Amino acid sequence: MNRKLKEKLVEKFFLLNGVLVILILIGIFFLLLKNALPAFYQVSLKHFLTKPTWNPDAYDQPTYGLVPMFVSTMMVTLGSLVVAVPLGVGTAAFLSDVASPRVREVLKPVVELLAGIPSVVVGFLGIVLVGPLLARLTGTYSGLNALNGSILLAVMALPTIISLSEDALASVPRSYEEASLALGANKWETVVRVKIPAAASGILAACMLGMGRAIGETMTVLMATGNAAAFPGSFLGPVKTMTATIAIELGEVAYYTTHFYMLFAVGLMLFVITFLINLVADIIFHKHTRVQ
Repeated sequence: MNRKLKEKLVEKFFLLNGVLVILILIGIFFLLLKNALPAFYQVSLKHFLTKPTWNPDAYDQPTYGLVPMFVSTMMVTLGSLVVAVPLGVGTAAFLSDVASPRVREVLKPVVELLAGIPSVVVGFLGIVLVGPLLARLTGTYSGLNALNGSILLAVMALPTIISLSEDALASVPRSYEEASLALGANKWETVVRVKIPAAASGILAACMLGMGRAIGETMTVLMATGNAAAFPGSFLGPVKTMTATIAIELGEVAYYTTHFYMLFAVGLMLFVITFLINLVADIIFHKHTRVQ
């Protein structure tokens, strides 16, 4: 077998893998769509998108409102970004421009190991460590609330934000740093006022991918947020996210009922939201790469 034929076979193999991934993604979308559409024959789309209550077990008039779950999901996700973005970008800047090679060799594997911690373990930490601590600090009855979930999701989003932000900072041309230092700026001013603004689009993409990681998390929020179906009142109150709702109710619901189909509708909405977040992040990231 000559070299050109081998290269052709390898090229076709990689092409097949790429096409297969796309087909799997399309298949997941159509599976969700197929099972979600029957729900809207029985419950209007307006009802689903605007009703402030989710109570499928009501005897007289079940309600299937997405709003409380959507608000809960956004609260926990945005709360996690408030914690993860400054910490993640700061850590990336430290690894990229401040840390010595020896320190960097130690910290980078630690960050990568953080990504490998199972979400159920993070959830346990939320129950036995973070939750009781928050309860004592805030004076609430239970620490199983949106704030607990936000802190735990921030920990889970950190590896993505740190790794991609560091790559974005490393891709800033060396001449930018040299010019800043030549003009009299110190290392700190160069990082904050030159390198981070220059890598802003890459850092933004990293934060959005971290958001996509947080918004689709299930076990952590299932264990640590209290799972109250009511409309969320504050970060110190229990919430029930979209992922937690699906995980809790799908295993017990009767098949081919309105409730069953509505859970697939929730999954479809979550799929669309996550897909759009990752698509925008990918566009920003590739735009940043072309500019550099």
